[in-house]
Amino acid sequence: MPRTKQGAARPPDNAGPAQNAHRRSICPVACTLDLLGDKWTLLVVRDLMSGKSHFKEFLASPEKIATNILAERLARLAANGLVERYPSSDIAGREAYRLTEKGRSLRGLMAQIKAWGLDHIDGTEARMATDKEN
Repeated sequence: MPRTKQGAARPPDNAGPAQNAHRRSICPVACTLDLLGDKWTLLVVRDLMSGKSHFKEFLASPEKIATNILAERLARLAANGLVERYPSSDIAGREAYRLTEKGRSLRGLMAQIKAWGLDHIDGTEARMATDKEN
């Protein structure tokens, strides 16, 4: 969804009362951090952008996310419209995950975070592609 004029209030999207009740403020930075600002969520988004779609694939990432945390982050991303579940074509009876258009809109932000880390944190390397189409 396009941005509104600077300083203008953005109309609420599909956020329900439960999502709005958890907001600390109407500040867009605070609201974005409430959704994406923990140490795991953007790593799940990174993995989705690099082509991972199954629960076990996310668990195989080098950061070693716990299963309960992964399940909660995927559910939160889905509840907020960034990820959708779909029946896996690879594993019968299993679900897979993919970014929605809203989730894919994070590509620029992810590229900027990656570039900043490469430029400013010694010892970092770009080993995982984050530009695969989903």
